[in-house]
Amino acid sequence: MAQFLLQMSWWVPCYGLIGAVLTLPWSTGIIRRTGPRPAAYFNLLMTVLAFLHGTVVFRSTWNQEPQQLLFHWLKVADLDLTFALDISAVSVGAMELVTVLSLLAQIFALGYMEKDWALARFFALMGFFEGTMGGLAISNSLLLTYALLEMLTLSTYLLVGFWYAQPLVVTAARDAFLTKRVGDILLLMGVVALATMSGSLNFPDIYKWAETAHLSPTTATLLGLALIAGPTGKCAQFPLHLWLDEAMEGPNPASILRNSVVVACGAYVLIKLQPILNLSPLVLATLVVIGSVTAIGASMVAIAQIDIKRALSHSTSAYLGLVFIAVGMEWTGFALLLLFAHAIAKALLFMSVGSVISTTTNQDLTEMGGLWSRMPATTTAFVVGSAGLVGLLPLGGFWALQLGVDDFGIQQPVLAGVLLSVNALTALNLTRVFRLVFLGQPQPKTKRAPEVGWLMAVPMVSLTIITLLVPLMMQRLSLLPTWEYINRTSVVLLVSSGLIGCGTGATIYLHKAWSRSMNLPWRFVQDLLGYDFYIDRIYRLSIVFAVNLVSRFSSWLDRYVVDGIVNFVGLASIFSGETLKYSVTGQTQFYALTILVSVGCLGMLMSWPFWGFHVLDYLRVSSG
Repeated sequence: MAQFLLQMSWWVPCYGLIGAVLTLPWSTGIIRRTGPRPAAYFNLLMTVLAFLHGTVVFRSTWNQEPQQLLFHWLKVADLDLTFALDISAVSVGAMELVTVLSLLAQIFALGYMEKDWALARFFALMGFFEGTMGGLAISNSLLLTYALLEMLTLSTYLLVGFWYAQPLVVTAARDAFLTKRVGDILLLMGVVALATMSGSLNFPDIYKWAETAHLSPTTATLLGLALIAGPTGKCAQFPLHLWLDEAMEGPNPASILRNSVVVACGAYVLIKLQPILNLSPLVLATLVVIGSVTAIGASMVAIAQIDIKRALSHSTSAYLGLVFIAVGMEWTGFALLLLFAHAIAKALLFMSVGSVISTTTNQDLTEMGGLWSRMPATTTAFVVGSAGLVGLLPLGGFWALQLGVDDFGIQQPVLAGVLLSVNALTALNLTRVFRLVFLGQPQPKTKRAPEVGWLMAVPMVSLTIITLLVPLMMQRLSLLPTWEYINRTSVVLLVSSGLIGCGTGATIYLHKAWSRSMNLPWRFVQDLLGYDFYIDRIYRLSIVFAVNLVSRFSSWLDRYVVDGIVNFVGLASIFSGETLKYSVTGQTQFYALTILVSVGCLGMLMSWPFWGFHVLDYLRVSSG
């Protein structure tokens, strides 16, 4: 039985897609009498089946050699389009992580969106979301990976724009879609070029080609830059990072997945492209620069946000920036460990934030306070999620970041400083948010805020326990170093940076009456951070303005030049036809004369530049 389930492991991502299809009668309004909940139950049932199937497959692949499943989709002449799946402990473990977090997020959504009229449509999109990410986890084909990334872009657009009656939501969904499309188009160029060069789109074949490939530096650089463009957009990295902040306009249960595993899918693809990226040192350096700029910049922007979801979403970009640095430095072990620890901790943080939003119907940090005694489970979840994210002993975030400091501290001390700075700024931001939301005096919107119901509390408490057990999971997976191999200097530096951040966040003066939760000595700096370094305005004045200008010129050219020429030809044909019909005499000699005159005029019209040049030469000679 286990062997059969192993061979049918490709079904695990399909369960989510089946659940999405089963919800269509409710999401399209064909069935109304039962309400939308049966659709949610169908989707939950499919996710439970995916979890059970994935658990059996994970146990079967543990400590076993990776297996590859091939599905020939199209084979014509020399063209062989094959979908390859990688069934290994790493890929199946990533797929199982997606399934577990999707299951908890869907249960959480039952309570969070219990009164939403489009609950069935939401669960259909969540099933689509889950199936796409599960397929990405086990995909071993660049063609299939690209197709699934496109599906992920579409599902992001639909979930961000779920409440499409609100103009701000429509704008956010459009911006998220278009920003990702920029990276996807460049990635498609890289996929086509790589397929031409390597002769295959399966990762094992591409890896073999990369070992002996001899590309010019320019070709290798252009190919690598095209391949990293897609993950840059998916992971919300500079300069394609603005969409994640706007995507917080969508429902919070979708944000749980978006900030934990959706962005991680882009980084996962980047890790699988590592052997191709190694062909160009410039591409690796570009990854380090992009990751460093995003990690530091997003961490600084987060501390000036007053929207509770946006304050956390910027830290997502920052941590994915650390993953980009790891890939650029060829430390994929650190990248995978950080993705694992970050996904669980960030999902828990967004669950606790969703509970706060659900009970207070508010996202403004300056209008909250005093919730710790009224919402103990939510408070505990936020504290545990924060501790699991930053480098505080003994949770998963500490072990992941400690490995990074240990790796970077030897070769690149500057990058180790970037990691410690991100850890300190994240700890400062989370402490600031905790003080504003859970401590202090209750505000009008938080005085009567109760703890959430069991549908939201059960997945939140379950994920709290899972976050506490992450170090044990890492130990069971042999990911933790033994005590004799632990670098005590890196441990001290990491813990010190976390304590400095927490201490600064705990002592800095916060006041509810200010327009922002932090009042920096220089208002310019405060506005600079609060408005994300004015990147959106810079884009509006540069790229958007240039594209708009080119579009206007193209429209004018098409309307008045191209259409003008076509309309002139049409009018000339009509006029000539209407004129000639009055000259029909039936005499052959008249028709011959007409043809002769017309051909002569046409010949003169076509040869006038030649005669014009001769006339100019004659005049030049005469004047000389």
